Amino acid sequence: MKAVLVANPKGGSGKTTLATNLAGSLATRGERVYLWDLDRQQSSMNWLTIRPGDRPAIRRLDAEDDNEPSMPRGSSWLILDSAAGLHGKNLAHAVKLAQKVLIPVQPSVFDMAATSAFLQTLMEEKAIRKHRTFVGIVGMRVDPRTKAAATLEAFLAQFKLPVLTYLRDTQVYVNAAFNGLSVFDLPDYVSAQDREQWQPLLDWLEED
Repeated sequence: MKAVLVANPKGGSGKTTLATNLAGSLATRGERVYLWDLDRQQSSMNWLTIRPGDRPAIRRLDAEDDNEPSMPRGSSWLILDSAAGLHGKNLAHAVKLAQKVLIPVQPSVFDMAATSAFLQTLMEEKAIRKHRTFVGIVGMRVDPRTKAAATLEAFLAQFKLPVLTYLRDTQVYVNAAFNGLSVFDLPDYVSAQDREQWQPLLDWLEED
């Protein structure tokens, strides 16, 4: 099983958008995908509930009575959509489960400040220090023509971590989510640009 943790301590950073679209991308290429929502708001599970039955299947993973669910085995993917404020033992356990960690960051002073502190904590986790788990950064809702985008790029350059891609600020994600869809479920004329922006991220996930 390959597990990917999507994490950022700040609410509204784009974790669920990243997690659900990642699950959608893997499902549309025929992978067996599980989605585990660690947030009490259960936004990912709400999205999965309204996902049309004729779309590639994404399976839900649920904890029972605060106990960890049985982990899927074999040739499958597990996407963990983490809660805001993830820290301490919960952070350490989530990182230990994953081979890759995706950090979504938006071009705002509040997101960058929260991410900076979080990355310092994250890089101290044993699984990351021992190179058993790897971290990548994703710029979210980025318009490359703006000063905010340039500021975000300069901010991310200080970390010795791969910036995998920048996903544009578009209503395509919003409209897809309303229908339980990812951008990978949409026709080419709607989502080709967005799927192209995802490719470096997907390539990185396949690296050993």
